[in-house]
Amino acid sequence: MSSQGVDLKKRRMLITATAGIGAVGAGFALVPFISYWQPSARAKALGAPEEADIGKIEPGALLRVKWRGKVCWVVRRTEETLKNLKENTSHLVDPDSEVPQQPEYCKNWHRSIKPEYLIAVGICTHLGCSPTYRPDIAPADLGPEWQGGFFCPCHGSKFDLAARVFKGVPAPTNLVIPPHKYLSDTRVLIGADDGGAA
Repeated sequence: MSSQGVDLKKRRMLITATAGIGAVGAGFALVPFISYWQPSARAKALGAPEEADIGKIEPGALLRVKWRGKVCWVVRRTEETLKNLKENTSHLVDPDSEVPQQPEYCKNWHRSIKPEYLIAVGICTHLGCSPTYRPDIAPADLGPEWQGGFFCPCHGSKFDLAARVFKGVPAPTNLVIPPHKYLSDTRVLIGADDGGAA
């Protein structure tokens, strides 16, 4: 205790406690402001980009991501799948992606930035049904030319694992490839790009 009757240790403890409580209160007060800066659910539905973690997708597996109120697929293709994509083009309507349904940087035989990953909007181009993922090879119900892909149960449209449409089905065009870019080896941003840089 000092000569004036002031306990300096007690004063320091009260100042520290008051500052700590003030910092916690300021943190709570900032939460609404920070959350205000995040896009709303409505903004996301209208087109805000959607980030997806693709690091844990096993080869041959599919991940579903919602973007603009639509389901997008991310498929990690196997080496065998990529080989089949190059060889099985005679059964396809638009194997070279001449119809502009993908960003320019995905206008290639695998319709993607990285051949290993397909990113496509999961809506059939016939009447808007959602095709099912059928990675099996030559099942009895889809025929011997089937090397895996997407089958629309509504009217029978078929798409390969580059989302290219088969000949002789109701769907007139390939599935749409959304704009996207890779943020890292394990993160992709669907709905935004920077001109195609991987």
